[in-house]
Amino acid sequence: MEDPQNSVELSDGGARLNNGGKGKRARRRSRKGRRKAAAGVPASQDAVVADGSEQVRSPESGEAKHGRNGKAARHPSSDQKTGETLANSPDHDDDKPARRKRKRRRGRRAHTKGPLGADGCKHIAGNKPAASAEPVAQPSPPPPRREARQGDPAAPQRAPGHGLYAALDLGTNNCRLLIAQPTRHHQFRVVDGFSRIVRLGEGLAATGSLSPAAMDRAIEALAMCAAKLRGRSVRRMRLIATEACRSADNGEIFLKRVREETGLELEIVNRETEARLAVSSCASLIGRETRSAVLFDIGGGSSEIAVIKLDENRSYRLANHISHWTSLPVGVVTLSERYGGHDVTPEIFENMVAEVTRMLGDFNCPGIGGGKDDEGFHLIGTSGTVTTLAGVHLDLPRYDRRKVDGIWLSDDEVTAMQSKLLSWDFAGRAANPCIGPDRADLVLAGCAILEAIRRRWPSSRMRVADRGLREGLLTDMMMHDGVWRKQRRRGGFSRRQGAAANND
Repeated sequence: MEDPQNSVELSDGGARLNNGGKGKRARRRSRKGRRKAAAGVPASQDAVVADGSEQVRSPESGEAKHGRNGKAARHPSSDQKTGETLANSPDHDDDKPARRKRKRRRGRRAHTKGPLGADGCKHIAGNKPAASAEPVAQPSPPPPRREARQGDPAAPQRAPGHGLYAALDLGTNNCRLLIAQPTRHHQFRVVDGFSRIVRLGEGLAATGSLSPAAMDRAIEALAMCAAKLRGRSVRRMRLIATEACRSADNGEIFLKRVREETGLELEIVNRETEARLAVSSCASLIGRETRSAVLFDIGGGSSEIAVIKLDENRSYRLANHISHWTSLPVGVVTLSERYGGHDVTPEIFENMVAEVTRMLGDFNCPGIGGGKDDEGFHLIGTSGTVTTLAGVHLDLPRYDRRKVDGIWLSDDEVTAMQSKLLSWDFAGRAANPCIGPDRADLVLAGCAILEAIRRRWPSSRMRVADRGLREGLLTDMMMHDGVWRKQRRRGGFSRRQGAAANND
């Protein structure tokens, strides 16, 4: 068939081009095309478009390449965007073989991409699949996205409470709860907390049993802790009870009642565990220059003392460096009940110190150096007694943990604070914002235990730690799960965790 406008013979599937009147080069191309057509070569392999640019079309792929002017030539017989053929063009009315070939080529491409038909294939209108053709299997849907496990350090924090740890300490005098999230190396951010004086050990020294009123106060506080835990997504928790439940003859009965009324499962820990937890909580407060230290935790019903010796091979688990430890069966509640806490004279104070000194005499501990001239040795206290002394020393209008935790007190400053408290009557101690009426009858008993420790291990300075068993529990759980080790391998914390830590 021949085009009447430019006399270029078209083969099946060839491109129809208009080259008339476009200069010598166009005429040469046109003559060359006629010669090739006469020789049986399709003209579509070497043609010139109307604007003078070259177009080369591969018969197999039908893809236009860029011509001389850098623009892609468009095939006039099809619209790639809509898939419609230009069947109504007068130039194509007689080009049925070429249209059929292009239609078959588009049909082959349509099976590989685009929307699928009912049989799993894409079809152009009019191209029905053969009845014998096997349907193409539908692609399997992508697997559901795995939800990050709660507390997974490698997962971003997507909701409040994700990756939280909880620790509860039910002591002789206090009920304390902490909910925290690990942040920087060997540190954590407190998300929520609770503390209340319940005096669970009230009357325990005289009767050997927990009183009904004391148990009611403790269960009321524990119910509040249970509500806080239910409101958080906690990955791991540990809830412990110490000396009061340990020594009371009805301690197990009380814990059963706690389980039934609050849903909390408390465990009674032994004295060694209590001492190790106290040490774990203070690992960040033992400096690199320290060679040895005596850490003590003056509780309500018992007092734990640990001797720590450090060497060059220091580990992050400070409890691994405990050389000797002891637990004295005396605390601020038991001692104040025995000697009276309201009216404490200097003679009564010395009697309390003497009793604790006798108990310490049974502690067989080799010499660890120390002395007021040894800068590599110091005391570190984690109890309410030492934090109260620090708050009075700083003359705080109200107690502030951030100003107390980690502060250093010299030996002379500790002596001065104890003398000041001993000079106050009960009303004066209760009026101090760092003591209050709940601790006014207990603080001097704690000072007597502290004085006995200071006389056994003289030191030029003492470091105050507003932390205790809860912090030790949190630290141990996080280290057991390896959260800080995983974060080191990842090169740090996520941006959201770091921002949250910096805001606190």
